[in-house]
Amino acid sequence: MTLPEVNVLYPTDDRCRELLERLRWPEGVMCPRCKDTRVSRLKEYARYECVGCEYQFTATSGTIFHDSHLPLPIWFIAVLLLCEAKKGMRAHQLKRTIWGQHKGSYKTAWYLCHRIRAAMKEVDAPMLDGTVEMDETYVGGREHRGQGWNRPDNNKEVVIGIRQRGGELRFFHASDVKSGTLAKYIQENVSADVDVMVTDEMPAYPKAMISAGVHGSKHKTIRHKSKIYVDGDIHTNTVESAFSLLKRGIMGSWHKISAKHLPAYLDEMTFRFNRRKRSDLFIDTLRHMVTADPLTFETLTA
Repeated sequence: MTLPEVNVLYPTDDRCRELLERLRWPEGVMCPRCKDTRVSRLKEYARYECVGCEYQFTATSGTIFHDSHLPLPIWFIAVLLLCEAKKGMRAHQLKRTIWGQHKGSYKTAWYLCHRIRAAMKEVDAPMLDGTVEMDETYVGGREHRGQGWNRPDNNKEVVIGIRQRGGELRFFHASDVKSGTLAKYIQENVSADVDVMVTDEMPAYPKAMISAGVHGSKHKTIRHKSKIYVDGDIHTNTVESAFSLLKRGIMGSWHKISAKHLPAYLDEMTFRFNRRKRSDLFIDTLRHMVTADPLTFETLTA
């Protein structure tokens, strides 16, 4: 989907709402409160009323779009810009692109971006198997001293990356790189039937693998400190390439992100990366937006 196509296909609220209704209720309109399919359409504002509980609703009720005063065509343009920007798009750039230099507000654009990111959070993601790479990186802040895993005096944030070769990527904002923390992410995201897990030589990984149930023969290590980066099929270059894209996004697009909202940016990057080859990325993003829970400004800024 291109920007001219979005402008032609969805120029009005009515056209946008028709698409959202099809994405939210592919088998027919259903009451979001009691799940009753006996609904009647009201003439006013594309509104429905449930015959069972008499609840009135629209296609955007109880979704990311809920209680928004922005026209739906503006939402659609913002969704396209965010899901097609390989390194992400900052709120200031979105504001200038949609409203111009001296119109709109940064607060509106920032809230709009975060609501779209909230819909990009993966739910019930499949377990990774086959050959899986795991690595850690540090973003933000200023590094005072220490390198590698010995970073006692820096204020950088830890990001854990897990990527299946030829498969999906996972990013996590972690509190530390201790073995218990790493084991938790392995158990929650990697299948017990994984063929092999590849990591660098950080001391916490062997214990984490044992705690997560990954047998020693399935854990392969590449020794970066010995200047070895590829040893046959043993390397972490696949997950490190995703780290590179993340850092390009932080330095080149977002410029500055807070530790509080870092998980949202990681969700956005992961969502877009895993769907980078799909032709229905725009539609799939909208589908997630009409099934995700609403995000209020108070919740976002709490």
